[in-house]
Amino acid sequence: MEWRYHGEAPRAGRKLLLIQADEISLTVPMIYRFLTSENIQRKPDWYLVSVASAGRLTEHPIYNQLIDSLRALVNSHRQKSDFTAEQLKATNSLLNQFFSDLGWREARKEISQIKKRQKKAHIEVSKDIINRLKLYMEQESFDSFDQALDNLLSEHAASQLLDSIEEE
Repeated sequence: MEWRYHGEAPRAGRKLLLIQADEISLTVPMIYRFLTSENIQRKPDWYLVSVASAGRLTEHPIYNQLIDSLRALVNSHRQKSDFTAEQLKATNSLLNQFFSDLGWREARKEISQIKKRQKKAHIEVSKDIINRLKLYMEQESFDSFDQALDNLLSEHAASQLLDSIEEE
């Protein structure tokens, strides 16, 4: 589902997306962090004027609807309910009514960072091995450790396959 721009939609670049089904468990905690009075006071331009200028956030109807919708979405997602898609659509609609274009762009940046962090893992390797790996990368013209390690593992797997064929 795509973001409905409040102002003029940008002519270039990617269109903003709302929460996707595979992002529910990642994004809901982050959204709750954004739904605080302190955050709204610190970054009022991230929210629509009606939200940013509200006296008490808990008295704002969209806020209460959004909180209820997020809870229902989480419950639906946990239970792997058939209603998850409908609930996601309702939640996305409320998010669109709560955040400004700038605010949702910043939220999407954070979602992107969260997703990127989940794809990466950190391992501890001795400096000697790192230096040997860098030398291998230079010799084989690899741009990243990922490429070098993938190649080494592929070569190892191919070597084992050949060994098993020769033994037969």
